[in-house]
Parts: sequence; structure tokens; C-alpha cells
Amino acid sequence: MNTAIRRQARFTRLDQATSEDFAILHVYMSAERQKLSDRVLQQLHDLRGPKLGMQVDRFEHSLQTATRAKLDGADEETIVCALLHDIGDHLAPDNHGAFVSEILRPFVSDTNYQILRYHPEFQGYFFFDKLGADPNMRERHRGKPWFDLAHRFCERWDMPAFDPAYQALPIETFEPMVRRLFAKPATHNGVVLPSADTGKG
Repeated sequence: MNTAIRRQARFTRLDQATSEDFAILHVYMSAERQKLSDRVLQQLHDLRGPKLGMQVDRFEHSLQTATRAKLDGADEETIVCALLHDIGDHLAPDNHGAFVSEILRPFVSDTNYQILRYHPEFQGYFFFDKLGADPNMRERHRGKPWFDLAHRFCERWDMPAFDPAYQALPIETFEPMVRRLFAKPATHNGVVLPSADTGKG
């Protein structure tokens, strides 16, 4: 085992940290980073069970959405986005699009980030009128380069994925895709982020 894993940084405030301190932190942060895909997949598995009045639970809905994306020829990154798009449902039910988009932002294109962030508005095109809300809420994004792709995401994959008779692919099909995505270097605006970003917290 690397001896740094048994050591502790000496600083008590970040502006006093040294390069040696960050070398120690890097070992810990790298080990934690390896667990990210496991944590995200656990959030997906946590959607199993309650159907909340629907005919499928949210885990099955997620599998159906990803399966439809895969069979429609989507690239692997987009398939993972389809699989994980609702993982924020139980922690951020009123803001789950923003929740998942920020988790995936360092690993996906800006197009997929925007689709994830705003997919609830695009999904609402198909049912908001039943709730007394504006089904055209998504129109505020009209003209954005990802608008048509967000509509396609919902119309072809997300919106119809509540069918108990649909034969979704098993989670084992998608887990390696999730792990490959989170194994990529994290980036922001095209810049690779430090692997031990202690400035957030």
C-alpha cells in the first residue's frame, strides 16, 4: 500500500496547504474517485420497488429508457444518460434534472448535460396540460442546438418507457457502460479537472 494512504495532511486551512499535503490527499481522493460509478449505480438501484401509482417502478423505467436509446442507435454516452436520467427522483424530486446533470457534467458533452438538465420540461410537453401547467414550457429553449435532441430523448425513449410488457435489457448490459463513462478524466469546459479537487466542499 502506498505509504501516503496512511498519512494525514497537516494544514487546518487550505491557503496553508503544501504540495506534500496535496500529494497525500491525491491518494485518498483517487481511491474515492474509483467508487463513483458504484455510488451512482446504487442511486439507480434505489429506484427499485415503489411504483408510485404507475405500472412500473422507476428502475424499470430507467432500463426501458436506456434500452430504447440503445436500440435506436444512440452512442454509449447518451445511453448512459438515458439510464441515469432519473436517479435524482428520490433525493431531488422537484429538481431531478439539475441533480443528475451536475453529477454527469464532468463526463458528458454539453449537449447531453443540457438534455439531462432540462428533460423534465421536455417530458412535460406530453402531460403538463393534465396538471394545469404549461406543456410548452420547453419553448424557452427553442433555438438551442440541443432542442431537437432533447425532444427526441423524451418522445422516443423517456415518454413511452412505462410499459410493463416491454422487454428491457438487463442492468448487466449497461453497468460496463456506466463504469467506462466514470473512468474518463473529469473535465469542465474542455479542461481536465484536478483529480483531487479539494476546493469544493
